[in-house]
Amino acid sequence: MKAILHCDREWGIGRKNGLMFDIPLDMKFFRDTTKGHTVVMGSNTLKSFPGGKPLKNRTNIVLYPGGEKRDDCIICETIEEFYGKIKEHSDDEIFVIGGAMMYRTMLPYCDEILVTKVDCVGGADAFFENLDERPDFVLKSESEWQETNGIMIKFCTYMNKNTKQLP
Repeated sequence: MKAILHCDREWGIGRKNGLMFDIPLDMKFFRDTTKGHTVVMGSNTLKSFPGGKPLKNRTNIVLYPGGEKRDDCIICETIEEFYGKIKEHSDDEIFVIGGAMMYRTMLPYCDEILVTKVDCVGGADAFFENLDERPDFVLKSESEWQETNGIMIKFCTYMNKNTKQLP
């Protein structure tokens, strides 16, 4: 399993249940990387999408206690049900896509973290773990800084040295 996100200099990932930056190159990377695969998220991430609709061309698994069952995504009431649905899709690439609580919950089970670093501060109210300060994560690769939409970004891949199996 992998996590995919963008963060600012302070590892901020969002503000007011939305993205902090409009970064077309990052959005293209996200789309191209996750398309045709399984994405897992919390209910607030689903609600943040236009019309509260899941991402197209992907299997969407959502931890949403009390959420109404839907035909367009898989709604899980409990964390145990959520883990079970993820295991059912283990033959596919699985991406954790947010939000902050979901990243914290799923990080131990992710062997790879795809981070688009944004060279500014976005006034975040939601944060990701600073992987540069965690000895159990190692920076595997990073691109050069590049400008997109007036913002400097670089793509980084971190590896988890102690990936755990889902319960």
